[in-house]
Amino acid sequence: MRTANLAEEIRELNLSYLMLAQRLLLEDRQAGMFRLGVGEDAADVLESLSPAQILRMSSSGMMLCQVRFDERLLLELLANHEREPAVASIHAAILAASRPVENLA
Repeated sequence: MRTANLAEEIRELNLSYLMLAQRLLLEDRQAGMFRLGVGEDAADVLESLSPAQILRMSSSGMMLCQVRFDERLLLELLANHEREPAVASIHAAILAASRPVENLA
């Protein structure tokens, strides 16, 4: 029963992620690519997905989104409550932007 619940949660997360990713890219491709951490090839694929393809992909059982960073400093900046939130957010964005984008497609 617990595995079924996890599979459903993964499906919902994937569906939300794919729909949001497509919307971000269609509204402002460059900003969407930055926010998603994807390159041109992955953006092309995400933009062209049909609703049926999104539903099929979301049900794959594997999480399609991932944490884009593995650097402790970046994680601490985003989670640090002691610092001014706007300053920490800007610093984190600068660090994230300096990292190379990997193509997911």
